Amino acid sequence: MFKTKMTELFGIKHPIMLAGMNWITTPELVAHVCNAGGLGMLAVAQFNPDDTRKAIKEIRSLTDKPFGINQILIGPGAKENIQIAIEEKVAIINYALGKPWFIDQVHAYGGKVMGTTAIARHAVRAEQLGCDAIVVTGYEAAAHGADATSLILIPIVTNHVNIPVIAAGGFHDGRGLAAALTLGASGISMGTRFMVTKECRLHDSFKQLCLKATEQDTLYSNRFDGMDGRALKSKGSETLIKKGFPIAEATSAAMEIKNLLKLSWWQFIALSFQMMKTEEGSPLWVQARQAVAAKRHLLAIEKGETEHGFIFAGQDCGAIDDIPSILELMDRIIAQAEEMLATTQEKIV
Repeated sequence: MFKTKMTELFGIKHPIMLAGMNWITTPELVAHVCNAGGLGMLAVAQFNPDDTRKAIKEIRSLTDKPFGINQILIGPGAKENIQIAIEEKVAIINYALGKPWFIDQVHAYGGKVMGTTAIARHAVRAEQLGCDAIVVTGYEAAAHGADATSLILIPIVTNHVNIPVIAAGGFHDGRGLAAALTLGASGISMGTRFMVTKECRLHDSFKQLCLKATEQDTLYSNRFDGMDGRALKSKGSETLIKKGFPIAEATSAAMEIKNLLKLSWWQFIALSFQMMKTEEGSPLWVQARQAVAAKRHLLAIEKGETEHGFIFAGQDCGAIDDIPSILELMDRIIAQAEEMLATTQEKIV
């Protein structure tokens, strides 16, 4: 059992966090991670405000442990979803891409705010703004990172901030946890590893594709959703990389996302302008690719469609070779990390 700044801050048993992943981190998956001693994180950009509240209440019906919500601040319904989380007094609010306006409100009820970044200076800024912890995402990670790897990024960030740092990107076992702690982090965040578990809703065809993958079987491109990101190699992801600007598909996909989020036409149009005006604003061509990505991501998750669907996945998919339960995975990681740190100490002596 590890006692770190992360476990102390959030009141959890193990310094392991479930990365918020839209359409993958269901209330059930979040609760399973919490009940196994980790920190479950619900991605709510996939929801409208009513569904966000329902999901939060569902998690509370499944666990009495602390959990958090994750929201991209330039995404649709960001302010509304954050407000719902504040009203529900969710223990941890995790944000990315944007300036958090809600820190004082969260602190007022005893909650914590955690920023996610892939650049050291942004981590420093998050601490200055009043964040309680930071997730730093290395190049190895699924979806969106930057150019620095975890090995470089973690010690740089921990040298410049005093709040707990949670390392993301390439972590899947106890050796990774031990390494992250040694580099100065207070814990790890895992996405790809938690996708390939019994409790995750990801379609089995993509779980099997991940099991067969090597560390070379991911693709890094801005063709998936308009931002640099890493996806598991499949026919669907390879097609997206080769494809030109998807005008027709983007229009159709945007309408599906509009309906999924229950937005009126005026709300949908206003959202597009809002996303363009923010500091990290997304031009229309990026928004078009994001709509296509959401549609194809759902095809992979729900139907296992490898011809047209794709999933974001980290390079550590090459190290994943089984589909354990959440509890089995957590216990294994902690036991291996304890063994690795003890063995390392013996070698030093």
